[in-house]
Amino acid sequence: MPVDRAPRYARPLARLLLLACALHAGACTTMIARKNLPYPLTTDRFADPVKVVTIPLPAIAASPNEGVTWGGLTAFLLHDANDEVDSLVAPQLYYNPNFGVTGAVYGTFALSPERDLEFNASRSTKVNDDLELTVRDKTLMGKKLELRAFLYGLTDGSARFYGFGAESPSDAETNFGDREVGFTLSAGYDIGRHLQVVLGERLRNVNVVKGAVVSLPYTADLFTAGAVPGIDGFTTHAQKLSLVYDTTDSKAVPTRGIRAAGSVEGSFEALGSSADFVRCDVEVKGYLPLWDDRVITAGRLAWSQVRGSGVPFLEMSILGGENSLRGYGRNRFFDRDSILLNIEERIQAIRGRLFNVMTSWEVAPFLDVGTVMESLGAIRGHAVEINPGIGFRASVKPNIVGRIDVGYGKGGAAVYVGLKYPF
Repeated sequence: MPVDRAPRYARPLARLLLLACALHAGACTTMIARKNLPYPLTTDRFADPVKVVTIPLPAIAASPNEGVTWGGLTAFLLHDANDEVDSLVAPQLYYNPNFGVTGAVYGTFALSPERDLEFNASRSTKVNDDLELTVRDKTLMGKKLELRAFLYGLTDGSARFYGFGAESPSDAETNFGDREVGFTLSAGYDIGRHLQVVLGERLRNVNVVKGAVVSLPYTADLFTAGAVPGIDGFTTHAQKLSLVYDTTDSKAVPTRGIRAAGSVEGSFEALGSSADFVRCDVEVKGYLPLWDDRVITAGRLAWSQVRGSGVPFLEMSILGGENSLRGYGRNRFFDRDSILLNIEERIQAIRGRLFNVMTSWEVAPFLDVGTVMESLGAIRGHAVEINPGIGFRASVKPNIVGRIDVGYGKGGAAVYVGLKYPF
């Protein structure tokens, strides 16, 4: 749990900045014949030869659940004819005391304005592994039909469970390995300039195994399936109907507009699920540019509710982690309902070329407010979490964002390093 972490993380972050400066001289730009960079590395939007910028960087991360990870990566940035980064490939090698040595490769490809591809593959010497593929295509039916597919298989040996409710005690922390495979498919059809109706299909098979954090008790040794449904494993096969209103100017790096989404999802034993339940979600995100887009006020309000008998614990409303309450570890709070408010100011501090790549650097003070509860009527003011913090981001248009977020909860500081905006 994130207690007294600020001094321990301050040192790795300082080393990260020093090492990044030292590695600046290692960056290089190469021109490579396009025939040697086949699809999806390049498309017809690339010139010939292709400009490839190679950047060696430290891969240093620190999160409450995983601890400190040390290593390095080499980022290969492929520029199209407009000198925008359309493809990125990053092989990585790093070490974590809990998971041992991990080898990984990440890639993202903007194949066209209507089609993109992303993948991640990693394997550790202890417990952890991950294989993910995300595909989006909006080229059919006059570009009105948007198809998405996410396929994955993973084992996360850092998972935590503290019990249910907003007041689950921090000293009840347990560890388990979340081993699962599944997919999410969706088809969205535009019924107006900014309105889309989406049908989705989700399959998730979960096994709970021993985790990698041996200093904590194993969750399944302390909780039974009667007390925590799904602790002995479960399957979810669910169908979703969503309505999305979106006026934002970018999916990955939004600077203006509103995105509002409401959805209802049903899981049914008759279709292969371990339990019958219904989930309702509402989320509104907004982006307001100020001072010639040098400051973006970003906000999100989200509500989630799950109703049913024997709902698996990993299918409940959950808060905590790099994309919700950033003062806590991932999946810190579990219950049937959750409400979350995130506000941050994305302030452009510097814009210029770094490693021969046009990069925008941001400072982002933020505030996360949220809680879980049995129902909205059972919300308790003293159980609402308030997590202030500050983020540091670097973005390369059209679709690449790296970030460091430092959030503060009741137990101290939590630090996250990763890709993409939190919302």
